[in-house]
Amino acid sequence: MGDVNTKHCHNGWFAAAAALSAVAFPMVTSAAENGKFEQLSVYLERNIQDKDAEIKFEVTGAGDGLTALTISGPGDRKVVDVKTPDSKLGIRKLTIESPEPADDRIVKADFPAGAYRFEGNTSKGARLRGEAELSHTFPEPAAFEYPRSGQKDIPAGDLTLRWSVPKGVESCIIVIEQPGSPYEIRALVPASTKAFTVPKGFLRAGQAYTLAIGTVAKDGNRSFIETDFTTARER
Repeated sequence: MGDVNTKHCHNGWFAAAAALSAVAFPMVTSAAENGKFEQLSVYLERNIQDKDAEIKFEVTGAGDGLTALTISGPGDRKVVDVKTPDSKLGIRKLTIESPEPADDRIVKADFPAGAYRFEGNTSKGARLRGEAELSHTFPEPAAFEYPRSGQKDIPAGDLTLRWSVPKGVESCIIVIEQPGSPYEIRALVPASTKAFTVPKGFLRAGQAYTLAIGTVAKDGNRSFIETDFTTARER
């Protein structure tokens, strides 16, 4: 079973999907031409229920921080231009995401499929270059088996989630949140995993929770489904 991370989070699960650096997500990564970028990725993410989608770029430089970063898409169209003019250290790791329009065709039109070229300058004057490939194909979503959508009286001390996954999926992301709470659980598991036991002590009696499962394709694109459930009250 994959790693589990429980932490403070003040945003919703969808926004938090890129924010938790403790979870090692699989990335669409191409080695930089000069080997200086540690990691590059670009991928699409959609929420099936909300019918929205976004693009995300994730960049990790070398040991030194980046003072400038540009990303150019197909047709040499510059889509990202970031600078840190007054910082001596620069920024080593960046996650950049678009708004989430309720139509993935808008995102696809603005960010065509193909190679995206990354170029950066470090605080020590080094020049970094690399490429990552963007696909427009989303993986099919998972399907909840337990708990059912809107199910109530779920035992707070003993919950094992169950779901099914379509073929061709590389891994799954499991997210559990209590609305209004600063805590969440996020787990990355292989596609062969079809169950996850919530650690004892996380769920509270008589509380509503949101559960999301994202399927991750080999190209990095993700499809999330979302549901809710309520734990049983103390007796």
